[in-house]
Amino acid sequence: MANVATYEDANLILRLYELRREEKLRKARAWFGQSFTANTVEQFQAECPPGSDADAYFRMLVTYWDMAASFVTSGVLNRDLFLESGRELLYVWEKAKFLVPAWRDYVGDPNFLSSLEKVAQAAIAFMNRANPNAYDTFKASMLKRAEAADQAKASAQS
Repeated sequence: MANVATYEDANLILRLYELRREEKLRKARAWFGQSFTANTVEQFQAECPPGSDADAYFRMLVTYWDMAASFVTSGVLNRDLFLESGRELLYVWEKAKFLVPAWRDYVGDPNFLSSLEKVAQAAIAFMNRANPNAYDTFKASMLKRAEAADQAKASAQS
């Protein structure tokens, strides 16, 4: 029998949503969506130098989603209910995933963002159950958004 979501699950998801609305986390989310492009530790260090707002925003955002994902991986929060309402987690993973293996090596922590990674993989499978092309469509949409952001930056600098 499937694990049925409870009112406690719904309340935890609502609390996670409330936390996402906190001013500093909203700034971090906006920065991440508009500005984060690093795929290597070197790029990350150039884009997010220690002590910078960018460094703080990155750490705040990815650890927020890793924490939320840990509720799912530990069984505290119903996975399917979370996956139905937590698409931003997959967005964050898609933008950060190229950096994570090198970052794990750099800091010597093979578990860095492991809950985020596990739940992102579950999100991909969840999306593709409804439509085998859903994940590919999601990635294509992210690419279009990134290209539009790059064009807007270039226009603003001209």
